[in-house]
Amino acid sequence: MNQRFGKRDIILYAFMAVILVSIWLAMFQIDRQWAFIAQTQDRIAEQTRDIADLRRQLRQGIAVNPAHASQSGQVPDTWRGFARAQASQNQPDYAEGDWLIMTFASQVPTLSPYLSGDRYASQVAERITDTLATRDPVTLEWLPYVAQAWEISEDGLQIRFTIREGVVFSDGEPLTAEDVAFSYRFVMDQKIAAPRSRAYFSRIRDVSVDGRDVTFYLHEPYFLSFEIIASTLQILPKHFYEPYLESVAKAEEYNTSTGLLMGSGPYRLESPTDWKPGDLIELVRNERYWGWVTPPFERVIWKTIPSDAAQLTEFKNGGIDLYGALPLEYRDLIKDERVMARAEGYQYYNPRGGYTYIAWNQHRDGAATVFADPRVRQAMTYLTDRERLVEEIFIGYAQTANGPFNPLGRQHNTAIETRPFDPGKAKALLAEAGFVDSDGDGVIETPDGKPFRFQITYPSGSDNYKRIMLLLKDLYVRAGILMEPNPVDWPVLIDALNNKDFDAISLAWTSDFEIDLYQFFHSSQTEPGGDNFASYINPALDALIEQARAELDEDKRIALWHRAHEILWEDQPYTFLMRNKTLAFVDRRMRGVETVPAGLNTGGLWRVPIEWYVPTAEQKYSR
Repeated sequence: MNQRFGKRDIILYAFMAVILVSIWLAMFQIDRQWAFIAQTQDRIAEQTRDIADLRRQLRQGIAVNPAHASQSGQVPDTWRGFARAQASQNQPDYAEGDWLIMTFASQVPTLSPYLSGDRYASQVAERITDTLATRDPVTLEWLPYVAQAWEISEDGLQIRFTIREGVVFSDGEPLTAEDVAFSYRFVMDQKIAAPRSRAYFSRIRDVSVDGRDVTFYLHEPYFLSFEIIASTLQILPKHFYEPYLESVAKAEEYNTSTGLLMGSGPYRLESPTDWKPGDLIELVRNERYWGWVTPPFERVIWKTIPSDAAQLTEFKNGGIDLYGALPLEYRDLIKDERVMARAEGYQYYNPRGGYTYIAWNQHRDGAATVFADPRVRQAMTYLTDRERLVEEIFIGYAQTANGPFNPLGRQHNTAIETRPFDPGKAKALLAEAGFVDSDGDGVIETPDGKPFRFQITYPSGSDNYKRIMLLLKDLYVRAGILMEPNPVDWPVLIDALNNKDFDAISLAWTSDFEIDLYQFFHSSQTEPGGDNFASYINPALDALIEQARAELDEDKRIALWHRAHEILWEDQPYTFLMRNKTLAFVDRRMRGVETVPAGLNTGGLWRVPIEWYVPTAEQKYSR
């Protein structure tokens, strides 16, 4: 029998063993090197935070001593935008750390600035990019932010901002007046696919820079000019975005991008270039943040969860910290002991929540419709039992509306009463306009003898809308009017709006403390694609809108808006239905949560710093 394991084999196996040991030692050494690199990166991040904290303490006049790090004196006048956040961080149980996790109901298509009007993308940008001014969420007073001061010329045609020193972008580059001017020029460049934003800034004629001052020159006085410039213009780093203006090809590279987002805000993307749809939207604390306070959370995260039921399940399981509930859900959840043990319920009227309405199309296919007569529109409002809608559909978590202005602001004319549900009054108005049941079949006829029949178009997929339409159909048929609900998908609905191809349509507009009626009710906006899609024309209202837009004296402007409210109440181009409450649950480990006139103080809106925090003992994700 041949020997199968000889000296040569022993040498070979020994050689292989030496190689394997060498590989293992090399891998071990590499692991140690990677660990060392990771530790070094952590130390660098910590040192960067420490340097930022030292700068912040020096600015605040705090002794550079850890024992005094949480003590801060009065916030200086030029830093008042951080006063509420500072008060929150002065609480005895305040601690940095943990994550704030929220949800979006659909995938965000792009985070690159100005490429999308998506409200979810805006919420992300509000924590990454800064603006010139912020607002006190309680008093609504404009406060210094990136700009430490500003001056508006007497004629309202020039607004000069002085940029504070020490503001830096997340990559450490200083933010200057040049960056502010560039941000305006970037969005106005025709190569950038941002037509909506360009229209928004179209009243700006030019911009100039003089040292730390940046001045905007306007074509004409406009009451919202300061707000548009101070709180809507995202300040972009010129050194990061300017290359995309070098050529059409580079601009197209930007226009097709999804994650080119860098700013000077309290949070940042881990990479300002690599985010793409489908990725988790995860922001990390900006270690170089220039503000008066340190951002409280290590990370701010949004999960994309399209299903309401799935969002609710995730919230119940503790996977998200903030949940927006439907009325029926909210009513049931506040009675759920398990939910209420870990969450607090909040209900409030969001100033940007707006109102739901029915628009009565007055002109279709080149001819006047039955709704061209204001008496018919008034009658339809008297036949719409809005109190019942509030109670039955929204179970009390809403209020009836009587116009486009937010009751939380001065624009709303409190002297105007809401028309009640009054079928008798409605029938009298219809009869006066020539709409009567002449043949006794229970259906009233129009003046030309046709049955009064029409459709209400509305977005499909909403249970609330479906329930509203079924209730209205029943109310209208009792008055002899045949209404057919017409649910359609969003693209079809947009075509119907653009072509004015509908009888009546029910939608919702967002709102604010003071809005401009021009877009919705000025006769110039009846053109195809305009938002006066109900073809409503009233020269007296046109004149009031034009006067109010150019009036910079707030008291005088509000008086004009009150008169406009009266005209809309009389003409009823819309039946204003209701304003819904926002219903939300917040994880109880969050502290500093409260409702304010601006809504829930989550931070972000007007770049208001986050006031929430989690005490150390209750932190889940970073301890």
